[in-house]
Amino acid sequence: MAKNITIKNRNIRIQIWDTAGQEAFRSITRSYYKNSTCAFIVYDITSRKTFDNVTLWLKECKDMCYKDVLICLIGNKSDLEGRRIVSFEEGQKFAEDNNILFFETSAKNGNNIQEIFNESATNLVENIESGKIKLDSGDNGIKIGKYPSSGDGDTKINNNEKKGCC
Repeated sequence: MAKNITIKNRNIRIQIWDTAGQEAFRSITRSYYKNSTCAFIVYDITSRKTFDNVTLWLKECKDMCYKDVLICLIGNKSDLEGRRIVSFEEGQKFAEDNNILFFETSAKNGNNIQEIFNESATNLVENIESGKIKLDSGDNGIKIGKYPSSGDGDTKINNNEKKGCC
């Protein structure tokens, strides 16, 4: 999927890959890490096992992504508060200890989803403006290009129609 958003009067196109953390996709996920500028590590707040795996995913991101990758830890299923096993504070502390962003969301009801994209894109734009991310380095996965407006901002990527990259 791709998502178009506007941050600081700039049109940003974000490419998104979801491997759902499944072992069956583990070998191909490594190819997605190369030059990734932002990574979302998602766990289920109703499952201790998924939270325990966050450490592994974080290490993999740091080992395989762009050196200054922006990482967001996301506790999903906030709509299931009554079944919560991983506390908000535990997720937040892990994020603080590892200097990464933290959100809780519900994919079911959409709670905080747009905020994740806005906050991560804003951080990336600020990192570009401050010089932390250099657009001419070629090692960060960011490319300048022009994209046609797509209405609501969510589009499926069709490689035959793609006019550039983000």
